[in-house]
Amino acid sequence: MVVDPALAWAFLTALIAGVTRGFSGFGGALIFVPLVSAAYGPRVAAPSLLVIDTLMTLPFVLPALRACIWRQVAPLAVGAVVAVPAGVWVLQHTDPLALRWALAGLGLGLLGLLASGWRHTGRHTLPATLGVGAVAGFCGGAAQMSGPAVVVYWLGSGQPAALVRANLFGFFALVTLATGSSYALGGLFTAEVGRLTLFLGPAYAAGLFMGARAFRGASDRHYRVAAYWVIALAALISLPLFDPLIGR
Repeated sequence: MVVDPALAWAFLTALIAGVTRGFSGFGGALIFVPLVSAAYGPRVAAPSLLVIDTLMTLPFVLPALRACIWRQVAPLAVGAVVAVPAGVWVLQHTDPLALRWALAGLGLGLLGLLASGWRHTGRHTLPATLGVGAVAGFCGGAAQMSGPAVVVYWLGSGQPAALVRANLFGFFALVTLATGSSYALGGLFTAEVGRLTLFLGPAYAAGLFMGARAFRGASDRHYRVAAYWVIALAALISLPLFDPLIGR
């Protein structure tokens, strides 16, 4: 039996993305979308992750909705929901290769900001919060990558890992509703997306539970370091330069 290298690559990617999402509350899209896009393109990878992540994170979302701070989550979610359609338009009309380069650059730029030791010392004003939410929503619509901007915003304010993780699950739950509606209206839920979802869903689910178990013993420092590595590795490996590794 001949193994499809692209499908094997996507399966391993889904497992690693699930571990990352379960541990940190974000990062699944940073790994899944760029790397699966290398094999199937962003218009298949992004909707596939939306379906997989929505279904598989339900056991984690419900406890997080009780633990998150809604006065922090709600304004970001409002800004994100407004900007999601613009991101979906970019996904539908931008050259896939150009979009992948842009995603990698975004990841590396945010990593540099986090690793520099930057901290947000000012107040979380409503305009600033809505602006960060809009950036997150745009990136979420374009590539299911709404997490980085929000993570930089919250980690930069020095909030503890457990709170950031809970807030992220609450934020993604709200933004997913808007993104899913826009994807459906744009006709992005295709048969190919359905097939990939069925195959990769179990790997992502297994990763989620492994990541969640690992988080229980993690310190704030371990959480921050893990976030750095997630962004760095995903951005670097997803560069189109490495396409020959999966036969593209």
